[in-house]
Amino acid sequence: MVYNVKYLHLIIGTRGNAMSNIMRDLKRHSSEELHKAIKVNNKESRKEWMIWMMERAGKINNVNFQLWQPESHPIELTNNNIAYQKLEYIHNNPIEAGFITKAEEWQYSSAIDYNGGKGLLEIIQLETLM
Repeated sequence: MVYNVKYLHLIIGTRGNAMSNIMRDLKRHSSEELHKAIKVNNKESRKEWMIWMMERAGKINNVNFQLWQPESHPIELTNNNIAYQKLEYIHNNPIEAGFITKAEEWQYSSAIDYNGGKGLLEIIQLETLM
């Protein structure tokens, strides 16, 4: 199944680093790695189209290619209530979109870890941070 992902929700610990620097580095690294992966994947039927789309988007901002929109909308999680509210929103987002029926079914979600399993991504649960 192919999903049309238009946005990404993350809870990121900054460890004193500026959020703008973290987002810049995350976007740069992930877009470069995806761009490389697409170029070498000869089995992807949409390969030429995806490269064309990324390069077309890049021309708008005077770069070779672009995956992410330039802006991001960080929200500072100033207390436990806000942090857990946002975590629940993130876990329930694929359910609201109709992709799954239970949060732990989404393979890239930390909901798996919060429900006793081990997901594909390495996470640090909020309890250990607060």
